[in-house]
Amino acid sequence: MVGIVIVSHSKQLALGVRELAAQMVQGQVSIAVAAGIEDPENPLGTDPIQVYEAIASVFSDDGVLVLMDLGSALLSAEMAIEFLPEAQQQKVHLCEAPLVEGAIAAVVAAAAGRDIHQVMAEARGALLAKATQLGVVSSPLSVVTPTTTNIESPRREIRLIVSNRLGLHARPAAQFVATAARFQSQILVQNLTRNTELVRGDSINQVTTLGVRQGHELVITATGFDADEAIAALQALFANNFGEDNAALNYPPAFHHTVTPATHGELLGIAASPGVAIAPVVHYQPTHIAITQYHVEDVEAEWQRVQAAIHTARQEIQAVFSQASLQIGDAEAAIFDAQLLFLEDPVLLEAAKERILKHHLNAEAAWQAVVDEVATSYHTLEDSYLQERVVDVVDVGQRVLRLLAGNAPANLHLERPAILVATDLTPSDTARLDPTKVLGICTTSGSATSHSAIIARTLGIPAVLGVDAQVLRLANGTLMALDGESGRAWVEPESHILDLLAAKQSAWQTAQHQARTTAHQPAITRDGRQVSIFANIGSISDVQVAVASGAEGVGLLRTEFLYLDRTSAPTEEEQLAVYQAIAQVLDHRPLIIRTLDVGGDKPLPYLRVDFPEANPFLGWRGIRFCLDHPELFKTQLRAILRASVEHQIKIMLPMIATVSEVRAAKVILGEVQAELNQAGISFDAAMKVGIMVEVPSAVAIADQLAAEVDFFSIGTNDLSQYIMASDRTNPRVANLVDALHPAVLRMVQQTIQAAHAAGISVGLCGELAADTLATPILLGLGLDELSVNPQSIPGVKQAIARLSIVESEAIVASALQQDSAVHVRELISTLVIPPT
Repeated sequence: MVGIVIVSHSKQLALGVRELAAQMVQGQVSIAVAAGIEDPENPLGTDPIQVYEAIASVFSDDGVLVLMDLGSALLSAEMAIEFLPEAQQQKVHLCEAPLVEGAIAAVVAAAAGRDIHQVMAEARGALLAKATQLGVVSSPLSVVTPTTTNIESPRREIRLIVSNRLGLHARPAAQFVATAARFQSQILVQNLTRNTELVRGDSINQVTTLGVRQGHELVITATGFDADEAIAALQALFANNFGEDNAALNYPPAFHHTVTPATHGELLGIAASPGVAIAPVVHYQPTHIAITQYHVEDVEAEWQRVQAAIHTARQEIQAVFSQASLQIGDAEAAIFDAQLLFLEDPVLLEAAKERILKHHLNAEAAWQAVVDEVATSYHTLEDSYLQERVVDVVDVGQRVLRLLAGNAPANLHLERPAILVATDLTPSDTARLDPTKVLGICTTSGSATSHSAIIARTLGIPAVLGVDAQVLRLANGTLMALDGESGRAWVEPESHILDLLAAKQSAWQTAQHQARTTAHQPAITRDGRQVSIFANIGSISDVQVAVASGAEGVGLLRTEFLYLDRTSAPTEEEQLAVYQAIAQVLDHRPLIIRTLDVGGDKPLPYLRVDFPEANPFLGWRGIRFCLDHPELFKTQLRAILRASVEHQIKIMLPMIATVSEVRAAKVILGEVQAELNQAGISFDAAMKVGIMVEVPSAVAIADQLAAEVDFFSIGTNDLSQYIMASDRTNPRVANLVDALHPAVLRMVQQTIQAAHAAGISVGLCGELAADTLATPILLGLGLDELSVNPQSIPGVKQAIARLSIVESEAIVASALQQDSAVHVRELISTLVIPPT
């Protein structure tokens, strides 16, 4: 089977691409990464030796495909090949395909057993693969009609009523398009309520410009051999409301315009983000990119320029998404998912390519024309909410244009705290703001439902939008005050205005402080039961966020990050330094370290697997892998034991299915402890050992396992898919994997009962723990602790404080008798008393 190597300046990007590609084929293809350099000050770059080692780790007589980003990546790859024996050099192929799409297309082709030339062809054609498979030929960005298909091809149709409060706005539209693109069938969509034309289901812009709002009726058709599966997957999205809670949308408080005219120096605007700011003004003006249209002869080179700019833009947006996820949470950061899909829209790409190849336009002019056309299509919509999405189109369009023009990103760094004044801010601009320096936002455009306003609210930056353009003429340094709750701003405010605003600001800051204080208080139910709230983390930076968010400890430290981004296993000293650093931040709070959980679907590139696994989720992974690599396992155990001195550290073993696995791991742990004793090295001899309960067999013998360990932690992510026999990464069956299904809940109950009967504690560290709808179920089942992502901690603590154990146990009793996860959710929504 062909091996794949990903070469990139960014290690984080390359690992993300590898993970995404590996999920597409469930680990069937060997994929290695050679990315970044060992320079903490400037980690971006490529190393020929890394590339050589990566090629060697996946080398196959069937060939190796090397995908690269720009610049030195190509030079490093060329140099690496020279290190190989001449016979092997002939079987290594450098490919200019786009990194993300190329990797996905390549691994799918390799997994299908295609030869190296076919794999390379698939990678090269990745960007337009969906359009080619659908056989759609359309004018740029126009709506489409069904193409002629084989009369024997199955055709399925479904009509759905949209229940989302904001309809198919950016995030649901992105989910729809991403799901549609997974299938070979031609998928078309029509908004019957608005009597639109049919549009392509794999085009983010065409789906969004259908103007789908709550209550609209859609007709979706799928034509092809997998039409049934495609319709079922899309139907599941609607049934699950695209994962949105209509009652919890991030809206600003209602704003009522004053009926009296503005006083001297007062500006009236839109209340977009609450809070008061008083500070000097600093103007922000994005760099204008002047476009000149001209005729080009080398059209292929010009099209390559566009593809290269899109590739880099994608990397930049992914970096923004990663930073935004940490700063504002995954839900709001998903705004940037739609921007990534914009760059993958086959209709848009075809339009740009046609302008270059047929009309010989230069890249900048062709790209700008296409973006303008999309923006116009949004402007013409009747729906004001969807009209506002043009800002997102322009945001990503300008990013690509800036890269084509060779301009540097605009500088948003402020030397001292200020109120930012601008015509408008894009979502990318807003996500980059530092709330400690940008105390307020005042713009002449925008609305309270724009993505920039949503981000500002999440960051806690007061904002007043849509004020008079005279604000743009203010000199930098002019004192301004703004009230994001009433939608007013004051230029050089008088003393009595300042006094009133200062008092309101103090009250607002007190309320914010109380909210933070609540997050740092214990989670106690109304009838006095305390539940520990821990954090799931995967890095040192994560633990800092966790502590700031009110975590009472770490319930799951995923140690895989130490192993997956390298060409060799981390040393004992390297691991020790990381574990000690994390424990130091926790300051004697509990730290549960899960031992290495790789193998199967998460292979290590430097440990070759000589046999492919048809079902990696059922294969050689977790504790099975570690027991077969005792030296690797011992190194990690030594580091954990050494870090345990004067810290509250516990060991947790993953993927336990049998009692013998626990005993074998404890024997190795005992050997390591004896070696440390002999060497005179200190460690916590009383350190507790627990296991992950994520395999059905572990539930069945939970009473026997409880006699062997000190605690359980239930991993509902894996446990749910094993119980329901459904791969949660497979869109065709992923809807079955719901941890609130009564079958899953009964196994969780059985596990808790066995643990408590043996006198040991039991926690839960799956995604279910962060779902506040599930909080009464988890309380009623009797869990001792919940471990969630850091951003979810305040919300989970608030949910617990609103509940009692008595009512939660009553809900559980009814939930366990339901016949589906849907009915469990309906039950909870009906029985839980809303907060007063």
